[in-house]
Amino acid sequence: MRIRAFAAVMAATVALPVMGQAADLEVTHWWTSGGEAAAVRELATAFDATGNKWVDGAIAGSGSTARPIMISRITGGDPMGATQFNHGRQAEELVQSGLMRDLTEVVEKGKWKEVIKPASLLDSCTYEGKIYCAPVNIHSWQWLWLSNAAFEKAGVPVPKDWNEFVAAGPKLKAAGIQPLALGGQPWQANNLFDVLVLSIGGREIYEKVYKDKDEDAAGGPEIAKIFAAADQARELARGNNVQDWNQATNLVITGKAGGQIMGDWAQGEFQQAKQVAGKDYSCLPGLGLSEILATGGDAIYFPLLDDPEKTKAQDMLAQTIVDPKVQVAFNLKKGSVPIRSDIDLAAANDCMKKGIEIIAKGGTTASVDQLLSTDTMKQKEDLMSEFFAKASMTPEAAQERFVEIIGSAD
Repeated sequence: MRIRAFAAVMAATVALPVMGQAADLEVTHWWTSGGEAAAVRELATAFDATGNKWVDGAIAGSGSTARPIMISRITGGDPMGATQFNHGRQAEELVQSGLMRDLTEVVEKGKWKEVIKPASLLDSCTYEGKIYCAPVNIHSWQWLWLSNAAFEKAGVPVPKDWNEFVAAGPKLKAAGIQPLALGGQPWQANNLFDVLVLSIGGREIYEKVYKDKDEDAAGGPEIAKIFAAADQARELARGNNVQDWNQATNLVITGKAGGQIMGDWAQGEFQQAKQVAGKDYSCLPGLGLSEILATGGDAIYFPLLDDPEKTKAQDMLAQTIVDPKVQVAFNLKKGSVPIRSDIDLAAANDCMKKGIEIIAKGGTTASVDQLLSTDTMKQKEDLMSEFFAKASMTPEAAQERFVEIIGSAD
């Protein structure tokens, strides 16, 4: 396990080498919520301490809004110095087109393969034996965040799992509380469904469908149960009038909603609101049903630049991202788990420790972003967005379309 006693990690100054030639480096990303912005400041401060300058290129909105802009700039000949993508296949075509820098030399010098765990993080950065990105964190989607105050108001004990949460829905509604907070962005419904697949269905069916692209499994009774659960989630989420994920999280923070299925980055919003895990809110990894987390997350890629000084600055940013102290500082603010297996995390709160313990025990699988192409993900996103928006679409009809998507997945 990676939790060890340590003193004043957050107060320590990040000691990275200062370069002789400084360079301004634009970094594009979609980390714009309160908790995310606080985490980005940790990266920027550490990078600036090397003598270079972080030029913030935040793009408002979600990744689905930002990625097309980032890709268009790179393919259009106006590359930034560095850019965020999720672990997986989102930058695959850019790498294949020779538009991204090979970081293998930096990786070998820093012995990243010895300290970055699980190995799937670097595997997602690898193409034809070369490594093209620096993992920043481990994010998992399989979390149910609960407002303790909301359940107290409704006169219901805080649920211990998804089934108890569903059962509490009517009493939450009767108390004037939105049972399930869900923003209107399509990716939120899409990923909620994937959480149900892994947490309720289990790792075997999850990997059959998304890793093996097993059409029969996608159309089978196990996935039928998942669509039935998604139908329950759709009913619990009815009445939401927010768009962004952090707006949905705020409904939980303020006790206006009972819970939210969202990745562990939601924890950064609770922290920004000065709420305490276990006291003001509760968290259920695997929806309280499973101790398996999909270890996706964020990575930074570095477009090819015709500028030697900026290229050196790119190397320095990659080193900064993986630095142990930077990893602690960034991830405590972000709500995610560090990528390194050799750092101290005694300052982690109860929810982060739960995630760390599950990962340390090997309760992991690849994220859907790592297993499906961006085209397949978009098809699935469109389906789930329609399903959650239209009560007239039956679970059976949605599963039929899901089978078609998995059957043609790449």
